[in-house]
Amino acid sequence: MNVVCICLDTFRADIIGKGKKLSFVETPNLDKFAGESVIFDQAFGECQPTLQMRRAFFTGMRSFPWRYNFDRRGLYHHAAGWHKIPPDQDTLAEILVNHGYMTGLISDTYHMFKATTNYMRGFVTYEFIRGQESDAWRFGDLEKIKKKLELYVEHPDSISLNAEYIQYLFNIQDRRAEKDYFCAQVFIRAAKWIEENKNNQPFFLWVDSFDPHEPWDPPREYADRYLPNYRGKEYIFGRPPPYATEKEVERVKALYYGEVTLVDKWFGYFMRKLKETGLLNDTIVMVLSDHGTQLMDHGRFGKDPNELHPFNTQIIWYIRHPDGPRNKHISAFVQGHDVMPTILSLLDVPYADVDGEDVWPLVTEEKEQIRDHVVIAWAGWTSGPAIGRVSVRDEEWNYICNVGRDDVNPELYHLPSDPEEKRNVVKQYPEIVSKQRKRVEAVLKQPMPGIMNELCDLPTSTLKLYMLRRERKG
Repeated sequence: MNVVCICLDTFRADIIGKGKKLSFVETPNLDKFAGESVIFDQAFGECQPTLQMRRAFFTGMRSFPWRYNFDRRGLYHHAAGWHKIPPDQDTLAEILVNHGYMTGLISDTYHMFKATTNYMRGFVTYEFIRGQESDAWRFGDLEKIKKKLELYVEHPDSISLNAEYIQYLFNIQDRRAEKDYFCAQVFIRAAKWIEENKNNQPFFLWVDSFDPHEPWDPPREYADRYLPNYRGKEYIFGRPPPYATEKEVERVKALYYGEVTLVDKWFGYFMRKLKETGLLNDTIVMVLSDHGTQLMDHGRFGKDPNELHPFNTQIIWYIRHPDGPRNKHISAFVQGHDVMPTILSLLDVPYADVDGEDVWPLVTEEKEQIRDHVVIAWAGWTSGPAIGRVSVRDEEWNYICNVGRDDVNPELYHLPSDPEEKRNVVKQYPEIVSKQRKRVEAVLKQPMPGIMNELCDLPTSTLKLYMLRRERKG
Protein backbone atom coordinates (compact mmCIF):
# COMPACT_ATOMS: atom_id res chain seq x y z
CA MET A 1 0.00 0.00 0.00
CA ASN A 2 1.27 3.48 -0.90
CA VAL A 3 0.71 6.54 1.28
CA VAL A 4 0.19 10.17 0.25
CA CYS A 5 -0.14 12.83 2.97
CA ILE A 6 -1.27 16.32 2.00
CA CYS A 7 -0.71 19.02 4.61
CA LEU A 8 -2.45 22.39 4.12
CA ASP A 9 -1.15 25.26 6.25
CA THR A 10 -3.59 27.57 8.10
CA PHE A 11 -6.65 25.72 6.78
CA ARG A 12 -9.64 26.01 9.11
CA ALA A 13 -11.33 22.74 9.97
CA ASP A 14 -14.81 24.31 9.85
CA ILE A 15 -14.63 25.25 6.20
CA ILE A 16 -15.19 21.87 4.51
CA GLY A 17 -18.20 19.63 4.19
CA LYS A 18 -21.88 19.71 5.01
CA GLY A 19 -22.88 21.39 8.22
CA LYS A 20 -19.57 23.15 8.70
CA LYS A 21 -19.63 26.75 9.90
CA LEU A 22 -18.03 28.18 6.75
CA SER A 23 -19.51 25.68 4.31
CA PHE A 24 -20.46 28.50 1.91
CA VAL A 25 -16.82 28.60 0.81
CA GLU A 26 -16.42 26.70 -2.45
CA THR A 27 -14.40 23.53 -1.80
CA PRO A 28 -15.99 20.89 -4.06
CA ASN A 29 -12.90 18.70 -4.35
CA LEU A 30 -12.16 18.57 -0.64
CA ASP A 31 -15.86 18.02 0.08
CA LYS A 32 -15.85 15.07 -2.34
CA PHE A 33 -12.71 13.71 -0.71
CA ALA A 34 -14.29 14.00 2.75
CA GLY A 35 -17.28 12.02 1.49
CA GLU A 36 -14.89 9.18 0.58
CA SER A 37 -12.95 9.32 3.84
CA VAL A 38 -12.91 8.86 7.58
CA ILE A 39 -13.36 12.32 9.11
CA PHE A 40 -12.00 13.07 12.58
CA ASP A 41 -14.35 15.71 13.94
CA GLN A 42 -12.26 16.43 17.04
CA ALA A 43 -8.71 16.50 15.71
CA PHE A 44 -6.50 19.08 17.40
CA GLY A 45 -2.91 20.19 17.35
CA GLU A 46 -0.57 19.17 20.12
CA CYS A 47 1.84 22.10 19.87
CA GLN A 48 1.42 24.85 17.32
CA PRO A 49 2.16 26.56 14.94
CA THR A 50 4.07 25.41 11.83
CA LEU A 51 7.31 23.56 12.55
CA GLN A 52 6.16 22.15 15.88
CA MET A 53 3.21 20.51 14.15
CA ARG A 54 5.26 19.00 11.34
CA ARG A 55 7.74 17.59 13.82
CA ALA A 56 4.89 15.84 15.65
CA PHE A 57 3.42 14.62 12.34
CA PHE A 58 6.78 13.15 11.31
CA THR A 59 7.91 11.63 14.62
CA GLY A 60 4.82 10.81 16.70
CA MET A 61 6.46 12.67 19.58
CA ARG A 62 5.03 15.65 21.42
CA SER A 63 6.71 18.98 20.66
CA PHE A 64 5.49 20.34 24.01
CA PRO A 65 6.94 20.83 26.59
CA TRP A 66 9.70 22.90 25.02
CA ARG A 67 12.96 21.35 26.09
CA TYR A 68 15.59 21.58 23.35
CA ASN A 69 18.28 24.21 22.98
CA PHE A 70 19.55 23.42 19.51
CA ASP A 71 21.64 25.90 17.57
CA ARG A 72 19.14 28.01 15.61
CA ARG A 73 21.44 30.69 14.27
CA GLY A 74 20.15 31.76 10.87
CA LEU A 75 16.65 30.48 11.58
CA TYR A 76 14.39 33.51 11.31
CA HIS A 77 11.80 33.59 12.69
CA HIS A 78 11.36 31.17 15.55
CA ALA A 79 9.61 30.58 18.83
CA ALA A 80 9.84 27.88 21.47
CA GLY A 81 9.81 24.48 19.80
CA TRP A 82 10.65 26.02 16.42
CA HIS A 83 13.74 23.99 15.54
CA LYS A 84 15.06 20.87 13.90
CA ILE A 85 13.90 17.33 14.55
CA PRO A 86 15.93 15.92 17.49
CA PRO A 87 18.50 13.36 16.34
CA ASP A 88 17.14 10.67 18.68
CA GLN A 89 13.65 10.80 17.09
CA ASP A 90 13.03 8.65 14.02
CA THR A 91 10.89 10.13 11.26
CA LEU A 92 8.20 8.53 9.15
CA ALA A 93 10.33 8.87 6.03
CA GLU A 94 13.40 7.33 7.69
CA ILE A 95 11.42 4.34 8.93
CA LEU A 96 9.65 3.77 5.62
CA VAL A 97 12.75 4.08 3.43
CA ASN A 98 14.33 1.39 5.62
CA HIS A 99 11.33 -0.81 4.81
CA GLY A 100 11.76 -0.39 1.07
CA TYR A 101 9.53 2.60 0.40
CA MET A 102 10.38 5.28 -2.12
CA THR A 103 9.97 8.53 -0.15
CA GLY A 104 9.32 12.01 -1.51
CA LEU A 105 8.66 15.51 -0.21
CA ILE A 106 7.16 18.29 -2.34
CA SER A 107 6.70 21.58 -0.50
CA ASP A 108 6.69 25.37 -0.62
CA THR A 109 6.60 25.60 3.20
CA TYR A 110 9.91 27.37 3.36
CA HIS A 111 10.34 27.10 7.14
CA MET A 112 11.08 23.39 6.66
CA PHE A 113 14.13 24.18 4.53
CA LYS A 114 15.75 27.03 6.45
CA ALA A 115 19.22 27.10 7.98
CA THR A 116 19.67 24.64 10.89
CA THR A 117 16.46 22.70 10.11
CA ASN A 118 16.40 19.08 8.89
CA TYR A 119 12.87 18.21 7.81
CA MET A 120 14.18 16.47 4.68
CA ARG A 121 15.46 13.55 6.76
CA GLY A 122 14.58 10.21 5.22
CA PHE A 123 13.28 11.51 1.92
CA VAL A 124 14.93 9.94 -1.12
CA THR A 125 13.85 13.00 -3.10
CA TYR A 126 12.71 16.40 -1.95
CA GLU A 127 11.72 19.49 -3.87
CA PHE A 128 11.57 22.96 -2.35
CA ILE A 129 9.37 25.33 -4.34
CA ARG A 130 10.80 28.76 -3.56
CA GLY A 131 9.19 32.11 -2.93
CA GLN A 132 6.41 31.85 -0.36
CA GLU A 133 5.80 34.77 1.99
CA SER A 134 9.18 35.98 3.35
CA ASP A 135 11.33 33.31 1.73
CA ALA A 136 14.68 35.05 1.15
CA TRP A 137 14.79 34.17 -2.51
CA ARG A 138 14.85 37.12 -4.93
CA PHE A 139 15.56 40.84 -4.96
CA GLY A 140 16.00 43.64 -7.48
CA ASP A 141 15.03 47.22 -8.27
CA LEU A 142 13.30 48.64 -5.20
CA GLU A 143 11.77 51.55 -7.09
CA LYS A 144 9.73 49.20 -9.26
CA ILE A 145 8.45 47.29 -6.23
CA LYS A 146 7.60 50.46 -4.29
CA LYS A 147 5.07 51.37 -6.98
CA LYS A 148 3.34 48.01 -6.50
CA LEU A 149 3.30 48.45 -2.72
CA GLU A 150 0.64 51.12 -2.99
CA LEU A 151 -1.99 48.45 -3.60
CA TYR A 152 -1.21 46.72 -0.30
CA VAL A 153 0.08 49.10 2.38
CA GLU A 154 -0.56 52.51 3.90
CA HIS A 155 3.04 53.76 3.78
CA PRO A 156 4.76 52.44 0.65
CA ASP A 157 7.81 54.70 1.08
CA SER A 158 8.95 52.92 4.26
CA ILE A 159 11.01 49.99 3.01
CA SER A 160 11.96 48.60 6.43
CA LEU A 161 8.34 48.68 7.62
CA ASN A 162 7.26 46.79 4.53
CA ALA A 163 10.13 44.31 4.23
CA GLU A 164 7.77 41.32 4.29
CA TYR A 165 5.70 42.68 1.41
CA ILE A 166 8.77 43.68 -0.58
CA GLN A 167 10.31 40.23 -0.33
CA TYR A 168 7.05 38.60 -1.40
CA LEU A 169 6.56 40.96 -4.36
CA PHE A 170 10.07 40.25 -5.61
CA ASN A 171 9.43 36.54 -5.26
CA ILE A 172 6.30 36.64 -7.44
CA GLN A 173 7.55 39.12 -10.04
CA ASP A 174 7.49 36.55 -12.84
CA ARG A 175 4.04 35.18 -12.02
CA ARG A 176 1.81 35.33 -15.09
CA ALA A 177 -0.84 32.61 -14.97
CA GLU A 178 -2.74 30.62 -12.34
CA LYS A 179 -0.41 27.65 -12.75
CA ASP A 180 2.40 29.92 -11.51
CA TYR A 181 0.76 30.35 -8.09
CA PHE A 182 2.47 28.44 -5.31
CA CYS A 183 -0.23 25.92 -4.45
CA ALA A 184 -0.64 25.12 -8.15
CA GLN A 185 3.10 24.51 -8.44
CA VAL A 186 3.07 22.24 -5.40
CA PHE A 187 0.26 20.04 -6.70
CA ILE A 188 1.54 20.01 -10.29
CA ARG A 189 4.95 18.86 -9.09
CA ALA A 190 3.37 16.32 -6.74
CA ALA A 191 1.36 14.86 -9.63
CA LYS A 192 4.53 14.67 -11.73
CA TRP A 193 6.32 12.89 -8.87
CA ILE A 194 3.57 10.28 -8.80
CA GLU A 195 3.86 9.77 -12.54
CA GLU A 196 7.65 9.49 -12.34
CA ASN A 197 7.55 7.03 -9.43
CA LYS A 198 4.55 4.84 -10.22
CA ASN A 199 6.94 1.96 -10.90
CA ASN A 200 8.70 2.52 -7.56
CA GLN A 201 5.92 1.18 -5.37
CA PRO A 202 5.42 1.16 -2.49
CA PHE A 203 5.97 4.87 -2.00
CA PHE A 204 5.37 7.52 0.64
CA LEU A 205 4.81 11.09 -0.58
CA TRP A 206 4.39 14.10 1.70
CA VAL A 207 2.83 17.08 -0.12
CA ASP A 208 3.08 20.24 1.97
CA SER A 209 1.24 23.33 0.72
CA PHE A 210 1.91 26.57 2.58
CA ASP A 211 -1.36 27.95 1.19
CA PRO A 212 -3.82 29.04 2.44
CA HIS A 213 -1.33 30.63 4.84
CA GLU A 214 -0.86 34.38 4.39
CA PRO A 215 -0.31 36.17 2.09
CA TRP A 216 -3.89 35.65 0.98
CA ASP A 217 -3.20 36.56 -2.61
CA PRO A 218 -5.27 34.40 -4.97
CA PRO A 219 -6.07 35.47 -8.53
CA ARG A 220 -8.46 38.39 -8.12
CA GLU A 221 -11.46 36.52 -9.48
CA TYR A 222 -11.26 34.04 -6.61
CA ALA A 223 -11.62 36.75 -3.96
CA ASP A 224 -14.28 38.47 -6.07
CA ARG A 225 -16.49 35.39 -5.69
CA TYR A 226 -16.89 36.34 -2.03
CA LEU A 227 -16.81 40.15 -2.30
CA PRO A 228 -17.28 41.48 -5.85
CA ASN A 229 -16.79 45.02 -7.10
CA TYR A 230 -14.19 45.86 -4.45
CA ARG A 231 -11.89 48.83 -4.96
CA GLY A 232 -9.33 49.51 -2.28
CA LYS A 233 -6.29 48.20 -0.45
CA GLU A 234 -5.67 44.48 -0.56
CA TYR A 235 -4.52 43.54 2.94
CA ILE A 236 -3.10 40.21 1.79
CA PHE A 237 -1.21 39.53 5.03
CA GLY A 238 -4.48 39.57 6.99
CA ARG A 239 -3.61 42.68 8.98
CA PRO A 240 -6.05 45.49 8.14
CA PRO A 241 -5.48 48.67 10.19
CA PRO A 242 -7.67 49.37 13.25
CA TYR A 243 -9.54 52.02 11.27
CA ALA A 244 -10.35 49.69 8.37
CA THR A 245 -13.84 50.01 6.96
CA GLU A 246 -16.37 47.20 7.16
CA LYS A 247 -15.89 46.54 3.46
CA GLU A 248 -12.10 46.34 3.85
CA VAL A 249 -12.56 43.82 6.65
CA GLU A 250 -14.92 41.75 4.52
CA ARG A 251 -12.39 41.88 1.69
CA VAL A 252 -9.71 40.37 3.93
CA LYS A 253 -12.08 37.48 4.64
CA ALA A 254 -12.79 37.17 0.92
CA LEU A 255 -9.06 36.95 0.20
CA TYR A 256 -8.78 34.00 2.58
CA TYR A 257 -11.86 32.30 1.17
CA GLY A 258 -10.51 32.80 -2.34
CA GLU A 259 -7.16 31.31 -1.34
CA VAL A 260 -8.98 28.28 0.08
CA THR A 261 -10.94 27.81 -3.15
CA LEU A 262 -7.72 28.08 -5.16
CA VAL A 263 -6.10 25.38 -2.99
CA ASP A 264 -9.18 23.20 -3.42
CA LYS A 265 -8.98 23.47 -7.21
CA TRP A 266 -5.36 22.33 -7.37
CA PHE A 267 -5.89 19.63 -4.77
CA GLY A 268 -8.58 18.35 -7.15
CA TYR A 269 -6.07 18.44 -10.02
CA PHE A 270 -3.69 16.26 -8.03
CA MET A 271 -6.39 13.75 -7.05
CA ARG A 272 -7.52 13.40 -10.66
CA LYS A 273 -3.94 12.73 -11.75
CA LEU A 274 -3.51 10.16 -8.98
CA LYS A 275 -6.67 8.42 -10.16
CA GLU A 276 -5.55 8.52 -13.81
CA THR A 277 -2.37 6.63 -12.91
CA GLY A 278 -4.51 3.78 -11.60
CA LEU A 279 -2.88 4.05 -8.17
CA LEU A 280 -5.81 5.37 -6.14
CA ASN A 281 -6.96 1.88 -5.18
CA ASP A 282 -3.48 1.08 -3.88
CA THR A 283 -2.91 4.30 -1.96
CA ILE A 284 -3.93 5.61 1.45
CA VAL A 285 -4.45 9.37 1.11
CA MET A 286 -4.54 11.64 4.15
CA VAL A 287 -5.40 15.34 4.25
CA LEU A 288 -4.15 17.31 7.24
CA SER A 289 -3.81 20.88 8.41
CA ASP A 290 -1.53 22.32 11.09
CA HIS A 291 -3.94 24.91 12.55
CA GLY A 292 -6.60 27.39 11.54
CA THR A 293 -6.83 31.17 11.74
CA GLN A 294 -9.17 33.86 13.04
CA LEU A 295 -11.44 35.60 10.58
CA MET A 296 -12.78 38.21 13.01
CA ASP A 297 -13.75 35.41 15.39
CA HIS A 298 -13.64 37.10 18.78
CA GLY A 299 -13.12 40.38 16.96
CA ARG A 300 -9.80 40.01 15.17
CA PHE A 301 -7.72 38.36 12.47
CA GLY A 302 -4.68 36.20 13.03
CA LYS A 303 -3.47 33.23 15.05
CA ASP A 304 -1.43 33.22 18.24
CA PRO A 305 -1.33 31.85 21.80
CA ASN A 306 -3.97 34.32 22.99
CA GLU A 307 -6.85 32.60 21.19
CA LEU A 308 -6.72 28.86 21.83
CA HIS A 309 -10.15 28.13 20.42
CA PRO A 310 -11.14 25.68 17.66
CA PHE A 311 -10.87 28.26 14.86
CA ASN A 312 -7.12 28.18 15.64
CA THR A 313 -6.36 24.86 17.34
CA GLN A 314 -8.58 22.37 15.49
CA ILE A 315 -7.00 20.61 12.52
CA ILE A 316 -8.23 18.71 9.49
CA TRP A 317 -7.56 15.00 9.45
CA TYR A 318 -9.23 12.91 6.75
CA ILE A 319 -8.12 9.38 5.83
CA ARG A 320 -9.17 7.83 2.55
CA HIS A 321 -8.27 4.15 2.73
CA PRO A 322 -9.00 2.05 -0.37
CA ASP A 323 -10.55 -0.62 1.86
CA GLY A 324 -11.83 1.73 4.57
CA PRO A 325 -15.25 3.19 5.29
CA ARG A 326 -16.64 6.18 3.42
CA ASN A 327 -17.96 9.38 5.00
CA LYS A 328 -17.49 8.00 8.50
CA HIS A 329 -17.29 10.60 11.27
CA ILE A 330 -15.23 9.90 14.38
CA SER A 331 -16.08 12.07 17.38
CA ALA A 332 -13.25 10.90 19.67
CA PHE A 333 -10.28 13.17 20.38
CA VAL A 334 -7.20 12.70 18.17
CA GLN A 335 -4.08 14.84 17.80
CA GLY A 336 -1.27 15.61 15.39
CA HIS A 337 1.26 13.29 17.00
CA ASP A 338 -1.11 10.37 16.28
CA VAL A 339 -0.42 10.63 12.52
CA MET A 340 2.91 8.81 12.47
CA PRO A 341 1.87 5.71 14.49
CA THR A 342 -1.42 5.50 12.58
CA ILE A 343 0.33 5.41 9.19
CA LEU A 344 2.89 2.84 10.30
CA SER A 345 0.22 0.66 11.91
CA LEU A 346 -1.87 0.73 8.74
CA LEU A 347 1.21 -0.40 6.79
CA ASP A 348 2.10 -3.03 9.41
CA VAL A 349 5.52 -1.41 9.86
CA PRO A 350 7.01 -1.65 13.37
CA TYR A 351 8.17 1.44 15.26
CA ALA A 352 9.56 2.34 18.66
CA ASP A 353 7.43 3.73 21.47
CA VAL A 354 6.10 7.21 20.69
CA ASP A 355 3.80 9.67 22.41
CA GLY A 356 1.05 9.38 19.82
CA GLU A 357 -1.50 6.61 19.36
CA ASP A 358 -2.76 4.59 16.42
CA VAL A 359 -6.26 6.00 15.80
CA TRP A 360 -7.48 3.32 13.37
CA PRO A 361 -9.06 1.24 16.17
CA LEU A 362 -11.51 4.15 16.52
CA VAL A 363 -12.49 3.54 12.90
CA THR A 364 -12.88 -0.21 13.29
CA GLU A 365 -14.77 0.44 16.55
CA GLU A 366 -12.36 -1.67 18.57
CA LYS A 367 -12.02 1.41 20.78
CA GLU A 368 -14.41 4.23 21.66
CA GLN A 369 -11.63 6.65 22.57
CA ILE A 370 -7.87 6.81 22.96
CA ARG A 371 -7.92 9.83 25.30
CA ASP A 372 -10.61 11.74 27.16
CA HIS A 373 -9.00 15.17 26.74
CA VAL A 374 -6.36 16.99 24.71
CA VAL A 375 -3.55 19.29 25.84
CA ILE A 376 -2.67 21.87 23.19
CA ALA A 377 0.24 24.32 23.56
CA TRP A 378 1.07 27.35 21.43
CA ALA A 379 4.47 28.96 21.77
CA GLY A 380 4.87 32.67 22.42
CA TRP A 381 7.12 34.93 20.32
CA THR A 382 9.28 36.28 23.13
CA SER A 383 12.94 36.31 24.18
CA GLY A 384 14.08 34.39 27.22
CA PRO A 385 12.79 31.18 28.81
CA ALA A 386 10.19 29.31 26.77
CA ILE A 387 6.66 30.52 27.41
CA GLY A 388 3.28 30.35 25.73
CA ARG A 389 -0.26 29.33 26.48
CA VAL A 390 -1.90 25.97 26.82
CA SER A 391 -5.45 24.69 26.31
CA VAL A 392 -6.92 21.66 28.05
CA ARG A 393 -10.04 20.56 26.23
CA ASP A 394 -12.48 17.79 27.04
CA GLU A 395 -16.11 17.22 26.08
CA GLU A 396 -17.38 19.81 28.55
CA TRP A 397 -14.64 22.38 29.20
CA ASN A 398 -11.85 24.37 27.57
CA TYR A 399 -9.35 25.70 30.10
CA ILE A 400 -6.67 28.13 28.85
CA CYS A 401 -3.74 29.55 30.80
CA ASN A 402 -0.13 30.63 30.56
CA VAL A 403 2.59 28.03 30.67
CA GLY A 404 6.15 28.90 31.60
CA ARG A 405 5.04 31.87 33.70
CA ASP A 406 2.24 32.76 36.09
CA ASP A 407 -1.12 33.80 34.69
CA VAL A 408 -3.37 36.50 36.09
CA ASN A 409 -5.98 36.01 33.34
CA PRO A 410 -6.77 32.30 32.96
CA GLU A 411 -9.87 31.29 31.00
CA LEU A 412 -12.50 28.58 31.35
CA TYR A 413 -15.37 27.95 28.94
CA HIS A 414 -18.32 25.63 29.43
CA LEU A 415 -18.79 24.14 25.97
CA PRO A 416 -22.39 22.81 26.16
CA SER A 417 -23.76 26.24 27.15
CA ASP A 418 -21.13 28.37 25.36
CA PRO A 419 -20.01 26.66 22.13
CA GLU A 420 -18.50 29.91 20.79
CA GLU A 421 -16.29 30.10 23.91
CA LYS A 422 -16.98 33.73 24.73
CA ARG A 423 -18.02 33.63 28.43
CA ASN A 424 -15.10 33.14 30.78
CA VAL A 425 -16.36 31.35 33.90
CA VAL A 426 -12.97 30.57 35.47
CA LYS A 427 -13.86 32.08 38.87
CA GLN A 428 -17.02 30.01 39.19
CA TYR A 429 -15.48 26.53 38.90
CA PRO A 430 -12.25 26.23 40.92
CA GLU A 431 -12.52 22.46 41.04
CA ILE A 432 -12.56 22.24 37.23
CA VAL A 433 -9.56 24.59 37.03
CA SER A 434 -7.65 22.36 39.44
CA LYS A 435 -8.49 19.24 37.41
CA GLN A 436 -7.39 20.82 34.11
CA ARG A 437 -4.17 22.19 35.56
CA LYS A 438 -3.24 18.71 36.78
CA ARG A 439 -3.68 17.46 33.23
CA VAL A 440 -1.13 20.01 32.01
CA GLU A 441 1.21 19.07 34.84
CA ALA A 442 1.01 15.43 33.74
CA VAL A 443 2.46 16.49 30.37
CA LEU A 444 4.94 18.95 31.87
CA LYS A 445 5.98 16.42 34.56
CA GLN A 446 6.25 19.32 37.00
CA PRO A 447 3.96 21.78 38.81
CA MET A 448 2.39 24.64 36.88
CA PRO A 449 3.34 27.07 35.46
CA GLY A 450 6.44 24.97 34.71
CA ILE A 451 10.01 25.87 33.91
CA MET A 452 11.22 24.62 30.54
CA ASN A 453 14.83 24.27 29.45
CA GLU A 454 14.50 26.00 26.11
CA LEU A 455 15.74 29.57 25.74
CA CYS A 456 14.52 31.75 22.86
CA ASP A 457 15.70 34.89 21.17
CA LEU A 458 14.00 37.16 18.65
CA PRO A 459 16.28 37.46 15.63
CA THR A 460 15.71 40.11 12.97
CA SER A 461 15.40 39.11 9.34
CA THR A 462 18.49 39.75 7.26
CA LEU A 463 16.42 41.66 4.72
CA LYS A 464 15.01 43.97 7.36
CA LEU A 465 18.52 44.64 8.72
CA TYR A 466 19.64 45.56 5.21
CA MET A 467 16.68 47.87 4.69
CA LEU A 468 17.15 49.59 8.05
CA ARG A 469 20.80 50.27 7.18
CA ARG A 470 19.80 51.46 3.74
CA GLU A 471 17.24 53.89 5.18
CA ARG A 472 19.81 55.29 7.60
CA LYS A 473 22.30 55.82 4.79
CA GLY A 474 19.63 57.52 2.68
